[in-house]
Amino acid sequence: MNLKQLSELLGLSQTTVSRALNGYPEVNEATRERVLQAVKETGYRPNKAAQRLATGKAGSIGLVMPTAPDHYSDVHFGEFLTGLGEEAVRHDFHFVIMPADPNDEVGALRRLAISGNVDALFVAYMRGHDPRLPMLKSLSMPFLVHGRSFGSEPDYPYLDIDNEAAFYDAARLLLQLGHTRFALLNGPGHLDFAIRRKNGLVAALSERGLSLPEDCMSHTSMTDELGQSAMERFLQMPEPPTAILCSSTVLALGAIRAVNQAGLKLGEDISLIAHDDVLPHLKPENFSVPLTTTRSSLRAAGVRIAQRLIGTVKQDGPFPEQELWKTELIVRASTGPVPRQAQNVGGV
Repeated sequence: MNLKQLSELLGLSQTTVSRALNGYPEVNEATRERVLQAVKETGYRPNKAAQRLATGKAGSIGLVMPTAPDHYSDVHFGEFLTGLGEEAVRHDFHFVIMPADPNDEVGALRRLAISGNVDALFVAYMRGHDPRLPMLKSLSMPFLVHGRSFGSEPDYPYLDIDNEAAFYDAARLLLQLGHTRFALLNGPGHLDFAIRRKNGLVAALSERGLSLPEDCMSHTSMTDELGQSAMERFLQMPEPPTAILCSSTVLALGAIRAVNQAGLKLGEDISLIAHDDVLPHLKPENFSVPLTTTRSSLRAAGVRIAQRLIGTVKQDGPFPEQELWKTELIVRASTGPVPRQAQNVGGV
């Protein structure tokens, strides 16, 4: 069914039907509901090209995807996109994904913005002093940031979790259990979430007069292989750490493999807390020793960001400019008291 047929069925002009579908305020609510009911019953789908001509809107969210031969794909971003897509489907919005060299993201975002193919932009993997922000703020196009940019003035729309508080609270739990020798398995060191998680851990340690030496930190892409190799290095230290914080359950998967291969028992010889993005195929409660985690759903974040972007484009607001979500600390069996043999050894 096309627009003309739908309008004839309803006894309304094509202009009225089009305006009802696109949220124009001059169409009364009863007419809008009647049109939407007919759309549901007939399965009518608006022609995107015609809709764009009529409204000046593309019905699309744009994002740049860095890609290169040595660039890791990321299961975390896939889960986030699932949430973003889940909400976009509800509003018949599309994604326009522009692949780009990781060194040309600013240029790629600018080209995408002026292409006319998108109504709003989304950016992720925020860095300290992120160079994309000044360009985004110069555009007359809505945008939304997942995360924040450490060291930059927070004068832009974002949704983030309180990464610093998450790892501060996790470290406090381990300190209360008597641990003093800590190590951190973190994401890439230039990314905002990794900076803030490290700061949260360091802040908790400093309250007890402890520090985190450089050789007790690992900043890598978040894969299980890199988690395993970093953990193997920690375990080979003269006084290995007894408390580990991991920025992902994926890193934790490799770290625990190293712990098991060393003949150690998780939750007894060594305690571990991981950040849980609620990945459906890597549930912390299903590990052989259930993981203590800081938890916040990436999928839920994707849904919320889509709600805000699409709502802004459709002028359905108002929406908050900035949101900072608290994580949930869930205690399971991977954390326990400091081992007796480590109790009388000086801390780091």
